[in-house]
Amino acid sequence: MSEQDYDVIVIGTGPGGEGAAMKAAKDGKSVAVIEKHHLVGGGCTHWGTIPSKALRHAINRMLEFNTSPAFRNTLGHALKLSYPDLLRSAESVIARQTTMRQDFYERNRVQLYHGHAKFLNAHTLEVRANSQNESETLTADAFVIASGSHPFRPRDIDFNHPRIFDSDTILSMSSTPRSIVVYGAGVIGCEYASIFRNMGCKVDLVDTRSQLLSFLDDEIAHALSYHLRDQGVMIRHNEEYEAVEGLPDGVMMSLKSGKRIKADVLLWANGRTGNTAHMGLEDLGIEPNSRGQIKVDDNYRTALSHIYAVGDVIGYPSLASAAYDQGRFAATHLVSGACDHHLVDYIPTGIYTSPEISSVGRTERELTEARVPYEVGHAYFKSLARAQITGRTVGMLKLLFHRDTLEILGIHCFGDQAAEIVHIGQAIMAQRGEANTIQYFVNTTFNYPTMAEAYRVAALNGLNRLA
Repeated sequence: MSEQDYDVIVIGTGPGGEGAAMKAAKDGKSVAVIEKHHLVGGGCTHWGTIPSKALRHAINRMLEFNTSPAFRNTLGHALKLSYPDLLRSAESVIARQTTMRQDFYERNRVQLYHGHAKFLNAHTLEVRANSQNESETLTADAFVIASGSHPFRPRDIDFNHPRIFDSDTILSMSSTPRSIVVYGAGVIGCEYASIFRNMGCKVDLVDTRSQLLSFLDDEIAHALSYHLRDQGVMIRHNEEYEAVEGLPDGVMMSLKSGKRIKADVLLWANGRTGNTAHMGLEDLGIEPNSRGQIKVDDNYRTALSHIYAVGDVIGYPSLASAAYDQGRFAATHLVSGACDHHLVDYIPTGIYTSPEISSVGRTERELTEARVPYEVGHAYFKSLARAQITGRTVGMLKLLFHRDTLEILGIHCFGDQAAEIVHIGQAIMAQRGEANTIQYFVNTTFNYPTMAEAYRVAALNGLNRLA
C-alpha cells in the first residue's frame, strides 16, 4: 500500500468531476481523480447522454432513408438494421470522447486512479482496485465528490433476467425486440419510447403520473403526447406495477389497476440513485438521503466545508451541462474561498425524443400562478421555408413575454433541432433591461431560409396579440 498527498482529490470523471479537476489544475493545484471504471467519462459518456443520442441519430437517419421515395426506390426495399448494428454507430463516438477526455487529464498533469473510493477519515481516501487485491491511500486538503448516479432497481424485479433491462443495460441488448414495455415516463423513458417506436417496435409507455413530463409547458407536453401516440406509442397514465415476471419468451408486467402487459423486453426507467454507497460518508457526518443524494450549500459544500459535491449525486437538475459548470464553480470556491459565478436562473432543458424538445424560462402555468401579465407568440414549423425544404414540419417555437415590458419570460420549442434553436432565445433572455425584449427578434435580420427565423415569426405573432 502506497500513500500520496494532493491539494484536491476528485471522485468521478463525468462532466462534474472533469469540470472540477480541470479548474483546480489550471489554478495550480495538485489534483488527482478517481474513476471506478476502466475508462474515463462517467455515465454521460458510456451509458447515458452520448450513446443514447448517437443511437437516436442512427435510427433517425435510417428512418429518413426509408421515408424518402428517391432513396427507397433506388434500394428497392426498406433499409432494416438490427438494434446491435445501430448501437455500433455509437462506439466510435464513445471512443473519441474517451480518448479526448483522457488527454485532458494527461495534459493538465492530473493523476488518474482506477478503483472504488472510500473515506477513511476526513482527509484520507482508500482507493481499492476492482480486483480487490490492491489498494492505495491518498490524502488531500479538499475533495470534490462527483460520483454520479445509477438507475434505481426495485428489489422485487429480477434484473439478471435476459429480457429485463434498465437504462444502463439496455445499451448492451444483443437482439432487436418486436415489442417493449417502458416503465417510467420521465425524460429517459420518453426518449427510449421514441427510439424504439422509430425502430418499428410495438411500445407500451407506462406513466405513473397523469401527464408526460409535467415540468414542461402544458402545450409542449400535450404536443409530445399527441405525437408519440400518432407514431403508435401506447401511453398508459396513472399506472403502477404490481409485479414483473420474466418469461422464456418475454416479460409480463401486472399493474395495480388489474391490467397485464406482455412484451419481448422490459425497460425499467423509473428513478435514479446517487452513487454514495460504501464511500464512508456517514462516518464523516455526511448523510445521503433515501435516493443517495448529498445535500450541499450554495457553493456546493457538504456538511464538511472542505468536501464538495456536484452533478447527479446532489440531485436537480441532473444535467451533464449543469454538472460541468457546478464542478468549475465548486473548484473556484475551493481554491479562492469565494465564487461570484453560479448557475444561471434558467437552465435549458433538452429532451431528445423525436421530434425533440427544449425549453428555458417559465411556463404558462407558472406565470399564471404568479399573476404575471404575459402574452404568447407562436411560430409553427410547417410555415417555415427551411422546415418545408427538409420535410421536418412537425413542431413549433413558443415565446412567452411580459405584456407591458415585452421582457422574454420563457422559450419553449418542440420539433427538429429544438435543442439548438432554444439557445438563440436563451442568449437574449440573459441580457439586462431593454436588451431582453421580444422586440429584438423583430428588429434582427435572420438568414433565410433557416429555422432561426422562427423567432421573428413568433415575435410578430405575439406582438399582433397586443393590438
